[in-house]
Amino acid sequence: MAGSRQSNRFLLLYALAWAGGSVAYVPFLTILLPVKVSLLAGAGGEVTWLAYIAFAGAIAASLGHIGFGYLSDITGNRRGWIWLGLIVSCCLLVAVTRATGLVSMIAIVLAWQLGLNMMLAPLSAWAGDSVPHSQKGLLGGLLAFAPGCGALAGAFVTIPGLAPADGRLWLVALIVAACVVPVLTIGSPEPVEEPVPSPEKTVVPEHPDGLLDRNGAKQRMWLARLAVQVAEAALFSYLYFWFRSIDPAMSDSRTARILSVVLVLSAPVAVWTGQWADRHRRPVVPLIVCSALSCVGLMGMAFAQSLPAAIGAYALFGLATSIFLALHSAQTLRVLTRSDRRGRDLGVFNLTNTVPSLFMPWLTLALVPRFGFSGLLLVLSALAAVAGLLLVSFPRRT
Repeated sequence: MAGSRQSNRFLLLYALAWAGGSVAYVPFLTILLPVKVSLLAGAGGEVTWLAYIAFAGAIAASLGHIGFGYLSDITGNRRGWIWLGLIVSCCLLVAVTRATGLVSMIAIVLAWQLGLNMMLAPLSAWAGDSVPHSQKGLLGGLLAFAPGCGALAGAFVTIPGLAPADGRLWLVALIVAACVVPVLTIGSPEPVEEPVPSPEKTVVPEHPDGLLDRNGAKQRMWLARLAVQVAEAALFSYLYFWFRSIDPAMSDSRTARILSVVLVLSAPVAVWTGQWADRHRRPVVPLIVCSALSCVGLMGMAFAQSLPAAIGAYALFGLATSIFLALHSAQTLRVLTRSDRRGRDLGVFNLTNTVPSLFMPWLTLALVPRFGFSGLLLVLSALAAVAGLLLVSFPRRT
């Protein structure tokens, strides 16, 4: 018989699997790929190489998430697609060791992005199928552990002497499998029955056109996430280089440790915040607060002159952004109510994760050589402020 709450067991196993998805790309895109590119491209060429690789990878991720999400809708088999994507993405991650130039690196990363989104698209839709609205805040808080796990994995695999450069990719693949396999083998979500809300209590009114709605609420949710994701994407690949612009002695291992500490600290705060949002039925308020704090953190980064100041400003930005993105991911499931389109529609929302990678490398190349990272960071702080303004008009209580 269907209930109104999902079991904590499934929520925890699902959160572990989602963390595995983060482990699949955070260490690779933030540390391992830039280091590999630096070795292949030589001094002065790594920024341009990363721009081309990020551009090609973002196109593959965008198409893959929509396509495989829709295929999981049609087939109704989320688990099968997750299994296949896990196997394909792990194999291709290890294949990066065989890249010898820019063309081969782009080809492997493009294929890896398709395999990764073959896993992530049905995995994200599975949460929408299984978690009721009353637990969306808790789900968002649990999802906040994923970036921290990804960062910890990056710090772990880059421990000096633990593994050679190519061996680090094998370690990442093994950790991903260890995280995702449990929910596929022993995760059995209980059927849940979502109560029908009264019209005045809903954040987004039901509408037959999927992502379109009369009040533009879904579009504003999409644009708000896009604005924050632009800032996150700009620093995702270039954080290592930004720290080195302030202190040339900054190492890849130390960068990974800073990233991991910030993301790990954000997770318990996100859980508390998500539970507060569920308890008080205020799903949007934390998103507004976090976007404002992200703006302040980015402004601090723009004017940082010393490494301690830079780390402090980044910590504020990283904490606020991680909480925003985790809670937003869960609250997005609140507005995408059609299960027969959920995988496809989440793919469209996932464009907010991938579209920034299509143009941010070129914006970075246009701004950084002329204005330095400070000019770029000021632009990003304005976008974070816009995200909050887009959400201000939402109903505070549901």
